Amino acid sequence: MSIGDRIATPDGKRRYVRALFATIADRYDFITVALSYGQDRRWKRRLIDLAAPRRGSRALDLATGTGDIAFGLAARGARVVGLDITPRMIELAKAKRDRGFVRFLVGDMLALPFPPACFDIVTTGYGLRNVANLATAIDEIGRVLAPGGHVLSLDFNRPSNRVVCAVYLAYLGIVGGALGWALHRDPDTYRYIPASIRRHPGAEALARLFEARGFHGVRTYRVLGGLMAIHHAVRR
Repeated sequence: MSIGDRIATPDGKRRYVRALFATIADRYDFITVALSYGQDRRWKRRLIDLAAPRRGSRALDLATGTGDIAFGLAARGARVVGLDITPRMIELAKAKRDRGFVRFLVGDMLALPFPPACFDIVTTGYGLRNVANLATAIDEIGRVLAPGGHVLSLDFNRPSNRVVCAVYLAYLGIVGGALGWALHRDPDTYRYIPASIRRHPGAEALARLFEARGFHGVRTYRVLGGLMAIHHAVRR
């Protein structure tokens, strides 16, 4: 069964993603740098700049991974919670305590363990593309954000130009296959990335979805010539 077939249903995607990230957690920092040619940290800094946290801002970083965005928000004075579905990711994030104080939790973006309107900022890096139900994830973000709160998401984009998109996905498939074989002896490990991009709505459609689910002032920032995107929206 192809990766595309395995992630074709919400339940299939949920199970596949949980198993995948448990497998790659210890290589996660290396992979994000390798696939971005070292630009990943710069993109995350830009997201944090756009979030503009103030001292005491209540911030939630979803799909926190090993905590890069969460620690960046904390360094600006925010009170930060980092949440990830993968226990090993949270273990690795907690091991970076020397970078600042963040409260890390294992949890699901589709059922956030927080009361309504308890955060001023919600961020996520490479998170929304991986959820089993995108609309539910955005609804949960809206639920925990206070009115006027900001959500910011960094992720791969699916280019609208068919030729560019085909070349981009082919490149990710080739490089992902090589890295998967080198690091895990499984070429399919990182081929999930282009497979997930194919099923992701793309930057413009995601912006419309934010607007339809209770957000306004939605802005999309093209990154890497539009191959990546940062979304920024405000809770009504």
